[in-house]
Amino acid sequence: MQTFHLIGILTTLAAAFGLINYHLLRLPATIGLMLQSLICSVLLLVLQKAGIPIAGPVRQALAQIDFDQLLLEGLLSFLLFAGALFVKNEELLEVKWDIAIFATVGVLISTGIIGGVLWWACRMFQLPIRPLYCFLFGALISPTDPVAVLPILRAHGISRQLDAQIAGEALFNDGVGIVVFLTLLTLLSGAAVQGSDVVWLLAKETVGGLGFGALLGWLGYRIMKGVDNYQLEILITLALVTGGYALALSAGVSGALAMVVAGLLVGGPGRRLAMSQRTRENLDRFWELVEVLLNSVLFTLIGLEMLAIVTKLDAAHLVAAFLSIPLVLLARMFSVGSIRVLLRCFGSLVPHSWPIMTWSGLRGGISIALALSLPRAGERSLVLVATYAVVAFSILVQGSTLKYLVSWRTGRD
Repeated sequence: MQTFHLIGILTTLAAAFGLINYHLLRLPATIGLMLQSLICSVLLLVLQKAGIPIAGPVRQALAQIDFDQLLLEGLLSFLLFAGALFVKNEELLEVKWDIAIFATVGVLISTGIIGGVLWWACRMFQLPIRPLYCFLFGALISPTDPVAVLPILRAHGISRQLDAQIAGEALFNDGVGIVVFLTLLTLLSGAAVQGSDVVWLLAKETVGGLGFGALLGWLGYRIMKGVDNYQLEILITLALVTGGYALALSAGVSGALAMVVAGLLVGGPGRRLAMSQRTRENLDRFWELVEVLLNSVLFTLIGLEMLAIVTKLDAAHLVAAFLSIPLVLLARMFSVGSIRVLLRCFGSLVPHSWPIMTWSGLRGGISIALALSLPRAGERSLVLVATYAVVAFSILVQGSTLKYLVSWRTGRD
């Protein structure tokens, strides 16, 4: 099947599911789309068990889509830039140190807890998985996904400070999680990695990504300041995203962090000082449409990826899936709680935020993409099933019930 045909099918499915959600389900768009595509996947698997081999062709079509490459080297750049574009810089600056600690220390704490406890649990249940795979799972599942979090956050009335904290953490913690994951992946290959190598890789990815993103944002600001043509200015932002992300990957720095910083600068000082009112309105409409379109396709694809991931389900896979969901939630709760203790010492703690920050830690396509990038051997299938279970639970259950938790906490506050 040709690439254009696949794009056409996915877009049509996303539009159809969107219509059903709009008229019947009335769920947040990402949740409604993923729920429907997940139901379709389950129905196809049931039909296959009943002797109707319709799931096979769909699985073959999905096999032509390199999900991790599609997301990590394509969609992610647009989605992160669009997400950062609509975040208010002033609110992020108010909680900048909170965001920095949650995005770095929080990911490391969560990775350690998930990896260590999962290894112990797998030994207890006699699951065939090596310790390194447990920590790889911890690294890929610890970062919260801005693509999943931001659209849902915007629909709920949480405090301005807490909204900035959760959004900022989700935007910035991907870089740390990806670096930790890649470092552990290097160990899996048998290569010798020293502590200095880890520090250098972390510094190069994070500091380099932040600096390169600042350069991109500044260039975009300077260019757009001398132009008053909204079509051309939109084209300039597209060039920043596509060309900038490609250059960041080539330079070995974090393209994800670069897109976040570039989006913040274009959406902050760039919007305020370099754009006319007409440009602001059209730029916002364009990037809002890009975000909605790509999110729709992405979450439809995530639901359908169940067919590609769940090729076999035995007792070991089910145990890994059911162990991982409460473990990831507990690790999130502990990492958020321990950092809150630290922040309380500096007086920057957002009141009553622990339950909301724990429950809003949604996982999404980035975790699945990293799991799919694992070598096609060993315990990969166990990690994939566990990752998919956590992502599905976080989006469908946590995402759909977050508004009730917010209402309860804000009512109590």
